[in-house]
Amino acid sequence: MHSIRMRTAAGLLGAAAFCLVGPARAFADTGVHPEATSYCGTDRATGLGVSATGNVPCRTALQVAAAYTKVWHGTEGAPVEVRAGGVTWKCQERQGAPDPFRQCAATEGNTRLVRLSS
Repeated sequence: MHSIRMRTAAGLLGAAAFCLVGPARAFADTGVHPEATSYCGTDRATGLGVSATGNVPCRTALQVAAAYTKVWHGTEGAPVEVRAGGVTWKCQERQGAPDPFRQCAATEGNTRLVRLSS
């Protein structure tokens, strides 16, 4: 009985470690590789998680999220432009699988993204 418990515990710990060590998922349709995705924290106004890709520093990603959450109400999914970190970002809601998320892309290229999700 003891060995069954030990094997079960070891299997669960191994599965948990695998989940924690695995790379973050890339954003759909962006061509960004998972190893370039960073979790930056939580947006203070909405409580949504903020992630960044490419060479977007987390400080900038959080600034983009804050700027976007100030203006997104009433936009009904239409694109909104915000300025943060010296760059203009085009932001809008997108349909995820299964939940929608909000994403901002730097207007200079599609590899610099900030994503807000629950």
